[in-house]
Amino acid sequence: MTMKISIITVFPELHTTFLATSIVGRACERNLVTVRTLRLADFCAPKERIDEPVVGPGAGMIIKPEVIERAISACENDWGHGYKIFFSPQGTRLTQRYLQTMAAQILNSSADGLEPSPRLRPTGETADISSQVSPHLILICSRYEGIDARVEQHYADAIISIGDYVVTGGDIPAQIFLEGLLRLLPGVVGKQESVTEESFSRALLDYPEYGLPVEWKGMRIPEIVQSGNHAAIKKWRTQQALRTTLSRRFDWFASSQPTPEECASALQTIPPHYVALMHTQVKLKDGTVGTTSITSIDLHDTARSCATYGIKNFFMVTPLVDQQAIIATFLDFWRSDFGKNYNQSRYHAVSKVQPALNFDEVISAITTLEGKTPLVIATSAKEYAHVSKIDFTQQGTVWQHDRPVLLLFGTGQGLDDALIEKCDYLLTPVSGMTAYNHLSVRSAIAIVLDRWLGLHQQNN
Repeated sequence: MTMKISIITVFPELHTTFLATSIVGRACERNLVTVRTLRLADFCAPKERIDEPVVGPGAGMIIKPEVIERAISACENDWGHGYKIFFSPQGTRLTQRYLQTMAAQILNSSADGLEPSPRLRPTGETADISSQVSPHLILICSRYEGIDARVEQHYADAIISIGDYVVTGGDIPAQIFLEGLLRLLPGVVGKQESVTEESFSRALLDYPEYGLPVEWKGMRIPEIVQSGNHAAIKKWRTQQALRTTLSRRFDWFASSQPTPEECASALQTIPPHYVALMHTQVKLKDGTVGTTSITSIDLHDTARSCATYGIKNFFMVTPLVDQQAIIATFLDFWRSDFGKNYNQSRYHAVSKVQPALNFDEVISAITTLEGKTPLVIATSAKEYAHVSKIDFTQQGTVWQHDRPVLLLFGTGQGLDDALIEKCDYLLTPVSGMTAYNHLSVRSAIAIVLDRWLGLHQQNN
């Protein structure tokens, strides 16, 4: 069954060259898809406008619902029921997984040879990919201030956004969607591996590709690529793809269901991470700077968080002899054979705990282990003029330094200003949707580690 696509638009001429060019043109030539455009003005009575001023305050024109209705009816009268897609900044973000899911469902519908019946949807429901995707797609391209909201409520099977920005109409989004979708259909792209091995088809982005000449502007093709050793080349490409993904799009890696092997490789690729919980050089309730007491729950819970997110060592920092003795008592138990047999997972977590007397001792210990001084990241609700601020999307900014990373947390009322001034970066503080901001330090550490190193799986 040939896939059919109707494009409803104010300006059909915008699609003329696009539909005759590259993979879309080839798909049409090979009769894999038939595409037609419908001009909205053709569904107006003589001297009738396709738009009206928006109702209520504000300038702008809105496309009339009855014009869209006539255009959709014409599409379905000719080619049967269509799966109706609108494009809007308020829609579901277009991703490779979204396209893959839709392509699979279109192929299933085509194989069945069935015309699915229209979905019945309560007014106002947000549309996503339906299980009844039809091999006839109807793309509705808005213009001006958009389309009357009631049209989407009545017709939309899917509402798609191509990103968090605004363009002047739905024509370019429709073309982006079409090119991304059609290249997934069998026979459209010459080599199927070009589709299955490219960026966003898995947890890793693509690896770098090279062509002749061997040297260009002083830059040479890596020797490994020229070696002819296919196994070595494959390994090198995987490593390069992993480095690129982690440094530029860790958010993609974290949301793409990476395999346990990919996660293990990622932990070997990014700089080693450490956590220090300061019970000294912290602010007290009376406004002074001093020390706080060790608690067993902070030790246990933070150690478990560190083990979960691949932290190499967790430093409990206090200069007080009696507090150091408390830590030693905890560690002696959990690192004993009895503790190991009592709770194997707790034994593993607590093995990461390392006592320290002060901040300088933590820095020295990490430097000795790694051969490099750590890059230090602290968190505070205050602004510090001499400390660079980063957020939870800037892992690559930190990792590009190729230095171990120390995440610094304070008990009491937070870290001393003088200590924060020594840090390389200040992380955006954890906050919720209320004014209440009194998390326990162990909760804050768990949240920070999850946002910085956690996997956040998405369905599309």
